[in-house]
Amino acid sequence: MTGYIARRLLWVGVLMFAVSLLTFVIFYVFPSADPAVVRAGRNPNPEVLAQIREQLGLDRPWPVQFGDYLQQLVLHFDLGYSYQNDVAVRTEILERLPATASLAFGALVVWLAFGIGVGLISATRPGTWIDRLAMGGALVAISAPVYWLGLVVLYLFASDIGVFPIFPGQGSYVPLTEGPVRWFQSLLLPWFVLAATFAAVYARLVRSTMIETLSEDYIRTARAKGLRPRRVVLRHGLRTASTPVVTAVGLDLGALLGGALLTESVFNIPGIGRLAYNSIVVADLPMIQGTVLFGALFIIFANLAVDVLYAFLDPRVRY
Repeated sequence: MTGYIARRLLWVGVLMFAVSLLTFVIFYVFPSADPAVVRAGRNPNPEVLAQIREQLGLDRPWPVQFGDYLQQLVLHFDLGYSYQNDVAVRTEILERLPATASLAFGALVVWLAFGIGVGLISATRPGTWIDRLAMGGALVAISAPVYWLGLVVLYLFASDIGVFPIFPGQGSYVPLTEGPVRWFQSLLLPWFVLAATFAAVYARLVRSTMIETLSEDYIRTARAKGLRPRRVVLRHGLRTASTPVVTAVGLDLGALLGGALLTESVFNIPGIGRLAYNSIVVADLPMIQGTVLFGALFIIFANLAVDVLYAFLDPRVRY
């Protein structure tokens, strides 16, 4: 196990280098917008553009730019400075990380609770009206786009514009350090909106894996021994069936920690996803690259944690 983790950690460096190089080539060598033009404003003259490019270092060959960027990243974990407001990219991302983490982990708890619960109920009662109702509801939840569902929820339950003003509305996010109760209330609607699609996907995933697992020979043996049905389902069935669920959790949580763009935009949450969107609009290349690197880092480490958990969930797994 130790050797496996060490090899994976070495691969983290290789993957981060590949991601940083690919991102640099996409946004610097083939930029969709010239940062100098965006920063200079309307109708800039060539002298002003040349001066801004020199100030931002865009006039140098791109291998030199990438080499300097990589040196600062490896030696000092320096992601550079924003082209728009000259703030450190690392500082800006770390300031917004708590909001994104609060949104992602809260939604994770919600969608696991509903997804696993609904999936277990459907798997133990296949073909019944409960199963059809649960899977039909899951299909509706999967089909509902996040931005549409968020706007509907705001219209119905937001305290400022809602028909039933129960929860805080758009732009009401409060950091945890400023009050746990207000923080919890401000994230209730975003949690449920973000978790809706994931809960539906996990419910269908748990149902399919549990139906397959409950037909195995060792499950029939456990039932023949007289074990209680709840113990058979939860202790023997769910543990084996949870392997694909853990895989999906690693991928989804890692991606959300890199920024839940639509949810953060709808509810005006100052997270990494919102920061990435604003940076793309104004062609702030260092900020874009910083958010991409952080997102890749979260996904890589989330998958590493999943691989380690496999050995505890399934004794047949060996590294």
